[in-house]
This record gives sequence, structure tokens and C-alpha cells, in this order.
Amino acid sequence: MSRISRRFFMKSAVAASASFGISRALVFPAPGFARELNVNSKLNLAHVGLGGMQGDFHRNSCAQENRVAICDVDESFLAKYGEQIPDAKRFVDFREMYEQMGDQIDAVVITTPDHTHAIAAIEAMKRGIAAYVEKPLAHDVYQIRQMQKLAREKNLATQMGTQIHALDNYRRVVELVRAGAVGKIERVDVWCGVVWGGSPRTTDAVEVPKTLHWDLWLGPAPERPYQPCYFGGNWRSFWDFGNGGMGDMGCHFMDLVFWALDLKYPKTIAASAPTEADSDFAARDLHVEYEFPGVDGTTDPLIVTWSDGAAQPESLKKYGIDKGNGVLFIGSEGALYSNYTEHALLPTEKFADYKRPEQTIPASIGHHNEWIKAVKTGDATTCNFDYSGRLAETILLGPVAYRCGKKLEYDAETMTVTNCDEAAKYLKQDVRKGWEV
Repeated sequence: MSRISRRFFMKSAVAASASFGISRALVFPAPGFARELNVNSKLNLAHVGLGGMQGDFHRNSCAQENRVAICDVDESFLAKYGEQIPDAKRFVDFREMYEQMGDQIDAVVITTPDHTHAIAAIEAMKRGIAAYVEKPLAHDVYQIRQMQKLAREKNLATQMGTQIHALDNYRRVVELVRAGAVGKIERVDVWCGVVWGGSPRTTDAVEVPKTLHWDLWLGPAPERPYQPCYFGGNWRSFWDFGNGGMGDMGCHFMDLVFWALDLKYPKTIAASAPTEADSDFAARDLHVEYEFPGVDGTTDPLIVTWSDGAAQPESLKKYGIDKGNGVLFIGSEGALYSNYTEHALLPTEKFADYKRPEQTIPASIGHHNEWIKAVKTGDATTCNFDYSGRLAETILLGPVAYRCGKKLEYDAETMTVTNCDEAAKYLKQDVRKGWEV
């Protein structure tokens, strides 16, 4: 059956279940009821990007679905992982995959380097294929806006890969912040010891590995000779492919801030690092300060900071925090520290008898499972492109401010920096012909 027919019957089955008082849980993925409708209860799913830890994690998280296609620009990965998914058709170019199999694919998981996220997702969504895309969603702000627009127009289930959002720890922190545990939030400091950037590319003439389609790996990025230094994740160190440590980890930690405080877009962004901005590679030890409009209906601005590498916020000393990464909500009545798996109200003696709020945010069924279920049933996802796009856009504005070398005044409605014309070329970057979004 075609993808459209399959989705029609899936959604019809959900509607019918409501008419007969049957729980959705009994409909999907209940194979008996699905087979009565001649519908495969498993999604026809494709993977774009197979290598590394991310590739392994995402393939394993979606192993219950029907993987019909896999794509990677390195044929050695296709051979290796094709053995694990023998029924999936293999491709080196996702454009060809969509062209040949677009009507057979329900959903796609995209775990390529950042510079190809947007076009891989947009070419899928144009065909009505739901997209799960790794953080930070895209390579520039314009791409994010295009992804959001298309997802809304096509009414597609989307999810950004901020898997920590599904853990219970973040849920408890959000409840504490919203309950006013530390009073009115005045500032949030976010930090992570991740280090990318600061290393120029090598210039030795190196032969391209026979299994690698180098031009496809470059995709929309400007042409340049192959170098091994772009691999092993180090592509994040170069502006043409990534956005340094902030592009790598910013969405994971800032997600908690956006969720708890329901943030939208910053008004100003200022960034600094020990070295001046280089045209080729990203900075280490980056510090970014955002000013957001007041939360809780107040006019007082909210300051949110990011620090990576050796950079750390001064507030850690005040509250005696010795952690390599985390989020610190600083309020009028105290502070709340969190990392991925633990949190604490500070100072501890002040909150020794504090009665925690009732748990109101239910446990997740799993970050991938939320998205998979949404594709099948039309349910909402927690990190859909509307929410995660605002988060990712804010993250990408940090490196833009650093590269511009000044505090930026940002108009989110028009997607413009009003006090720096140079910023426009970073908000919407040039791409090679044939790779436009």
C-alpha cells in the first residue's frame, strides 16, 4: 500500500476506536487490529547517517520499526550496518533515496553532520515524510525557519534529538521552577566542558578513502579538499559544518531552561572567547550572554548565559558547585542546580524541610517512541520543530554574535539583527548550487 493509504487507515483506525470506546493503546501498535485493516502497524522508516555513537543509538532506538532504507555517504558504513538491517535498501545520496522510495517511507531519522540536517529533512517533509533530526536541528537560522514552516504546512510529526528531555530528572526540575521553589528566576547560568574548535585544518594532500563519497559529504558546504581532521566528530570545529561546542551540546542543556521558563527568543546576544573569531574554525571557551524579555508577565529582563570548555560562570563559586556541566537557576529565594540525572536546591540547609510540589509531568514513553507514536496517531511530540526550533535558533545565535564581534540586537519576528548588517550572512549562509533549501 502507498504511504498515503497506510496513514489514512492508521488515522481512520484511531477515529474508529474512539467511536467504539476503544483505547488508542489497543489500536497502535496492536498487530491484530492493524492486520484486519490490512495495515502494517510498524512504520516504514529510513535512516540517513549511520556512523558513530549517534548512528548506533538511533538505529537501536528504532529497531522495532520496519527499516526500509538506509543512507550514508560512506559505503563502508552501508556495508557494515546493512548486514544488521538486511531488508533495507542502501543509498549514498538521500535525494536519490527519496526520489526512488519517497512513497514507501513514513518517517526518517537524520543523524548526519549539522550542515546537511536541513536539506535532508526538508526533502523528506516535502514528500510528507515525518522527520526526527539530531540537534541543533540545522546549520543556520534560516534553515530552521524553513523546517518549521514546512512541518506546519504538512502537519507532520517532528522531533529534535534532545533525548535528555525524556528523562525524569528534567521533569522534576521543571516542576520545581514552575512551583516557585527558588522564587522569581532572575538569571540562569548554563555550562558544559565540551571542547570543539580552535584547531586549523591540515593542508597536506590526502587521498579520499575509496568508500567515501566526499562531494556528497560536503553537500551544501563550499568545496574544499578532503582532510581526515573533519571526521571523528571534529567537523563541529569548523564553521562550514558545525557551530563548535555550543552547537554540539547547547540544545541538551538549554532545553531545560526553555522548557521550565517557556522561553521564546532573545532580545540581545553577546559573546566572547579568549581568541578573536577565525573565518574557518570555531572558538573554544566560548561565553555567551542572552537577554530575554521578562518572564511571568514582568518587564525585568531575564539573563541566560552559556559557557563551554574552560569557561565557567562565576555563580558556581557562590553556590559551591564543582561540576563539569549543568544548569543553575538563580532566583530571589535561592538557586536550583541540575545536570542530566540529578538536581539540588541551594543552599541545601535552607531547603532541608522544603515540601516538593506534586509530580504533574508524566513519565515519557521514550524520546524516539514519542515521535514514532505521533507519526502513527497524530499525537503531539515534546520536542517538535516549533518548540525545538526556538531553542536551536537561540543556540545558533551565540556563534553568530561571536563571529560578528559585538552585542547583537535581535528581531525574531523578522529574523534580523537590527544593529549589525554582517550578521545576515550567518543567519542565512550561502550554499552550493543544487543544495538550496
